[in-house]
Amino acid sequence: MTETTAATAATHRRAVVGLVVAAVVVTASFVVPPLSGWDVDARSDMLGLPPTHGFVDAKVAPASLLAVLLAVLGVWRGEALSRALSWRGLLLTSYVVGLAWLLALALVDGESGLTRVMANQEEYLVTARQVTDVPALLAGYVDRIPMSSPDNWPIHVAGHPPGALLFHVALVRLGLGGDLVAALVVVTIAATVPLATMTTVRVLDAERLARLAAPFLVLSPAAVFLAVSADAVFAAVGAWGLAALALAATARRRRGLLGWGVLAGLLLGWCVMSSYGLPLLGILALTVLWLARSWWPLPVAALAALAVVLAFAASGFAWWEAYPVLVDRYWDGIGSSRPAAYWMWGNLGALLVSGGPLLGAGLAVAARRHGGEARTVALLAGAAALTVAVADLSQMSKAEVERIWLPFVPWLTLSLALLPGGWRRWGLGLQVATALVMQHLVYTSW
Repeated sequence: MTETTAATAATHRRAVVGLVVAAVVVTASFVVPPLSGWDVDARSDMLGLPPTHGFVDAKVAPASLLAVLLAVLGVWRGEALSRALSWRGLLLTSYVVGLAWLLALALVDGESGLTRVMANQEEYLVTARQVTDVPALLAGYVDRIPMSSPDNWPIHVAGHPPGALLFHVALVRLGLGGDLVAALVVVTIAATVPLATMTTVRVLDAERLARLAAPFLVLSPAAVFLAVSADAVFAAVGAWGLAALALAATARRRRGLLGWGVLAGLLLGWCVMSSYGLPLLGILALTVLWLARSWWPLPVAALAALAVVLAFAASGFAWWEAYPVLVDRYWDGIGSSRPAAYWMWGNLGALLVSGGPLLGAGLAVAARRHGGEARTVALLAGAAALTVAVADLSQMSKAEVERIWLPFVPWLTLSLALLPGGWRRWGLGLQVATALVMQHLVYTSW
């Protein structure tokens, strides 16, 4: 056996083991609660399908045809097109196909597949329509987080810094506050996530693997949860923040370093002010700088991000004062009743539902020693895996499910570019099948 053959065989074994482990985790996360009679509090009603926040609801719609067609064409020609197109052509095609994939899956539920989250009283848009005074909103924000507050915020508003709510307030002020219109804005933003991820990888001198990852990024099962949720916006802003950081770190002129560095800091700072979990993007940010072998953008981006946080503090909302109050609200709610003995690993099952079970194979292959382009992709995927591990071990994620992982799924998905050629085609088939099954058999309410 030659050295190359031995390496290929070892990669194949790693991929098999990773996929089997992922399949076991996903299967166990679905079957253990009902078979054992274990109430893991997936929902406040009795319809729950842990580890998701949804329930079984089989349906088929005209949009199903488009979703299946996109899936088949992607498996058939996706990689070939990714290799052949010019870079700009690849980005444009990725955006158009990704947008169609998001809309096709959401519309399997009809128009409500787009609007039901926006119309939900516990989400942001309903509250955003009631906001008439932003300074007063920020000044009194923390006081309304506790469950005991007589005028406490709805679940999602209370569970996030005000950046998430202010995004929806901006939509309302711009005349985009209708349920359907706002949903379409979110989807058009969500469709840029693959572009930002691919751009980051290309800037870090791994264009070949960015192209191989493209079909997996565009046709990701995460589309089921990206359309529509606020976390889709967080994922996009975070991804573009990391792309800007990569551009800053590889800029040849000081002006480029400063400009891209400031933009990266502003975007990542907004992420911090939109989700308490997104400071963890710092792990990926440091990995980007390490791969670029340039730490010069770090102080620039850090100061810009800090400026965002301090601007909110000057307006009445201090992140460091709000977080302890949020922790109390978290444990006053469903977080206290969800058993950690299940959700510490069940949440990983939810991640594999959102990102697709093939992530197990990709991460297993990424975990071995790599050089060149493969090292870049492996380290980005590894940084995302570390981020997920930290979030999971914090136990601050067990009251959440599928969609909280959306900002990290694209970076985990990069690992799939490291799979052998034979794995990639049928693996993409597995990924799109996961998306189609979830969309057609499960009501994904969160």
